Amino acid sequence: MTKAAPSELPSGIHLWRTSELNEAGFNARTIARLVRAGVLVRLRRGCYIRGSTWAVQKPSVRSRQIIAAHAHGTLTTSGGGLVYSHTSAARLHRLFLWDVDDRVHITQKKTPAPNSHGRDVVAHSRMLGEGDEVLVDGLPCTSLEQTVVDCCLMLNYRQSLVLMDHALRIGADSARLRQMCAALRGRNGVLSLRRALHNADPRSESPGETLTRELLLRLRIEQPELQVKVRTVEGRHHLDFAWRDKKLALEFDGRVKYFDYAPTDEVIFKERQREKALMEDGWTFIRIKWRDLFQEQEFKIRVLRALRAAG
Repeated sequence: MTKAAPSELPSGIHLWRTSELNEAGFNARTIARLVRAGVLVRLRRGCYIRGSTWAVQKPSVRSRQIIAAHAHGTLTTSGGGLVYSHTSAARLHRLFLWDVDDRVHITQKKTPAPNSHGRDVVAHSRMLGEGDEVLVDGLPCTSLEQTVVDCCLMLNYRQSLVLMDHALRIGADSARLRQMCAALRGRNGVLSLRRALHNADPRSESPGETLTRELLLRLRIEQPELQVKVRTVEGRHHLDFAWRDKKLALEFDGRVKYFDYAPTDEVIFKERQREKALMEDGWTFIRIKWRDLFQEQEFKIRVLRALRAAG
């Protein structure tokens, strides 16, 4: 008599290799059925995650979960020696990335054989220096500074600036980065790295703020102060950008600001109360969203008009 396949996934486990599901009694047909039903989500060939776990994760967590799936899926097949690098290491270090795909980047000492990795994996080969490898979340990855350099050599300038701002904010060694940059003279991508390092500002708190600052500079608009503290009768307030002498504030209303840290209605209510108090003190506001950063002419006209009106 054929043993019936189990109807429920084992409790307390969220990530499985195909072989582990097979050992738990799930054959290929049952696994396919569970994927169609959304009970399982296939992260990559041979590795699955519980659908309910995947559904509630933020995009940044999902990206790290894909790396974890690669590590779990290669646990019994890898000979060791691989290190997560480039944008995968950036995700493990919790660095901001903008408009970057979820391919897994690994670095090995030896050049990998053709077809030894899946199409979702980018393999790099080189020797890492002493101190260039660390453990994050139990996974081997490149150090913070090495990760920043590797990423900036392959990303465009704006992507690199987003990464560099955040890396410096969380403690990357700027002197070490300058030293590494100087040693790469003539390499493809080094100009983007050098430019991002020169223009970086660790006061930026989100990719949107970084891109706003970059756009203001590129459009040659009078530069505001960043992260300005202002007191009102409602208390001390924090402005993303401000032309203090004109009492003009520019605020970036990104989804991260409203959706990652507190209930939407509560955050928006506090934001409006703060804005009301500042307006009573003579401040005016420019509020921008993601789409405004890609409508550059309209953005420039709007900011210049506000600057003129503020005197």
